[in-house]
Amino acid sequence: MADPPRRHVGQYVSSGDWSDYWTTGISRAEGGKIRVRGYPIEELIEHLGYNEAAFLLLRGELPDDRETALFDLALRSGMDQQFISSAACAARFTASAFPDSPVPALASGILASGSVTGSPQEPAEMLVEAAGWGLPDEEAASRAVDTWLERRGAVPGLGHPMHKQAEPRAVTVRRIAIEKSGWGTHGKLLDAIEVELARRKGRLIPINLAGALGALLTDLGFEPLVIGGLGALSYGMALLAHIAEEVRDGVPLRIIPDALGAHYDGPEDRPLPDERKRRKR
Repeated sequence: MADPPRRHVGQYVSSGDWSDYWTTGISRAEGGKIRVRGYPIEELIEHLGYNEAAFLLLRGELPDDRETALFDLALRSGMDQQFISSAACAARFTASAFPDSPVPALASGILASGSVTGSPQEPAEMLVEAAGWGLPDEEAASRAVDTWLERRGAVPGLGHPMHKQAEPRAVTVRRIAIEKSGWGTHGKLLDAIEVELARRKGRLIPINLAGALGALLTDLGFEPLVIGGLGALSYGMALLAHIAEEVRDGVPLRIIPDALGAHYDGPEDRPLPDERKRRKR
């Protein structure tokens, strides 16, 4: 089904009819009553787990047991953030400068989640695009590798700076997803892309966590835009743990001294030319 035409503010200004300018299908509140996706909030609080409620918010319908298990698998897989994570470092730097509240530091860490730091959004975009070609997996994989090597010189969702033969989180996510019938069209396509890239490079470049999550969540029916947000949110608890540790046990106002890698490679000492010096007043 085609997407509805995108609205724009000009149409409201010209028509003067603002009746549907702000609309939402997520929730509503009125005197003594709150509904989320049509369900009474009291019943959701009493009967749903957090991940079931999150699935309902994002997808609009309640998950079944299989979907709940797979969604939970995705959200708990990024709990391991360390100092090699830009997100954890950004969060701790901010916490060291602003220890009064965890919120700015948490925002800093989430803002550091992107294509370079391992967001699953780009792998999901790749898989949705490749699946849309309607080709056999091997042909789609070859075309996807061509496309992304030309587009940005790397294939998203594959490779890790530390784990060269297998990315432990990705291996586990993939295995459990297969066991729970959650490694579907997009997961199998990612497998084919891994094989094709290894053939081209002459060495294995393994599926990483971002790739595994991109495939798993796409097969669960989430769109890449939402998948990018879920990737950042899956880091959230690990970031909060780092922030609390930094405030309790860290060093206020973190710096990067020479001993830890700071290096100046600019011009040597030099005076300002006489003709650029202002006269003393």
